[in-house]
Amino acid sequence: MNQTPPELVRTIGRWSLTALMVNSIVGVSIFKLPADLARNLGGWSPLSCVAAGVGILIIAGCIAEVSSRYEETGGLYLYARDGLGRFAGLLVAWMTWLTRVAAPAAAANLVWAYSARFFPQLENTQGKFLVLFVLMCHLAAFNCVGVRMGRNLSNFFTAVKVGFLLVFVIAGSWALAVRPELRAAIALPPVSAKAWFETMLLLVYAYGGFEGALFVGGESTNPKRDTPIALLSALAVVCLIYTAVQYVTIATLPAAGLSERPLSDAAQRFFGPAGSAAIAMAALISGYGYLSANVLHAPRITFALARQGDFPRFLGAVHEKYRTPYVSILVYSVLVFLFAMVGNFEWNALLSAVSRLAVYAAMALAVPILRRRNDDKARFLLPAPYLFCGLGLVFSLALATQMGRSEFAVLGATSAIALANWFGARKH
Repeated sequence: MNQTPPELVRTIGRWSLTALMVNSIVGVSIFKLPADLARNLGGWSPLSCVAAGVGILIIAGCIAEVSSRYEETGGLYLYARDGLGRFAGLLVAWMTWLTRVAAPAAAANLVWAYSARFFPQLENTQGKFLVLFVLMCHLAAFNCVGVRMGRNLSNFFTAVKVGFLLVFVIAGSWALAVRPELRAAIALPPVSAKAWFETMLLLVYAYGGFEGALFVGGESTNPKRDTPIALLSALAVVCLIYTAVQYVTIATLPAAGLSERPLSDAAQRFFGPAGSAAIAMAALISGYGYLSANVLHAPRITFALARQGDFPRFLGAVHEKYRTPYVSILVYSVLVFLFAMVGNFEWNALLSAVSRLAVYAAMALAVPILRRRNDDKARFLLPAPYLFCGLGLVFSLALATQMGRSEFAVLGATSAIALANWFGARKH
């Protein structure tokens, strides 16, 4: 007698999904990002957070409509496969997979770096191996035991991380109001178009990550209804946080663009040494929370590919007792560990950034194609689908012009792997 294979259990509600998306976006980059933005744009940098937020919100609007058609696990891969064809689905899957391995690997490197700051004996290769091994092993174990545990862990670290940033913004704003001597001069220098484009590309990396949470559709209680609301709510919250953090940093920290730890250095001015240490601890917690969110949702990529017959079948296995895609979780955790060990933060951040724009362009293109089916599956409809599609494509392609040869080489290699995967999948 054939037994029905175990399926995933739906336990992730709307606000847990929103928290997961916020956690997936706000990683450790926010603790370094203000210096990079200030260096490029000076006093204009808070405006860049809003401009990039609007651009990403256009992309998110496209993804919100497309995602509202589906209840299955698979996320962007599933949407591209259904709307644009099997090869497009595989290409999006590989680009997303590259991002979802490399970005957490970059965060893992920063978690190790901040750990070494508190425990200097870890500041060597053996210490890096130990931190990364313990980090990835226990996160994999939590998420293999059950999605509810992984969800609760994600919710907890989202609250802690956002709480630290809100305290930074509130305390900094209060200090600016009552202690005029702390105010730093905010210059508005002339800025070239190239500097704006480079900064926007940097912010695409900072805002990226929300799309990974879409891969838990098969474990969301009502994905058609909840996903669009969670997606737009999460991005609005993150845009406000990024803009406020950027303003407080440049308003309280002279020469913010030269700082290696801008939030910690700014907190030193209005909080003192204890506040600076607290922000450094917040960076460590933020990195950990970011990793916990990725170990929760990223393994669903290979799970969905395996269930569709595009990846080996064993990656679609669901644990008999815990009802989780445990094989995909273990494979993903091993890959993040290896990428973090082999590469540094900059290398992994580059790999994650170059793949997102291609995925975003594919999602924008899918909107009018799926809309023309007139099958009434979508539960969220954009008011002007062709306008959103056009703006999404312009945003993605314009920023893609800022990529260098190495970035295009990575994209080309990933595309070649996706093509080989497509040929292999067709044969089977």
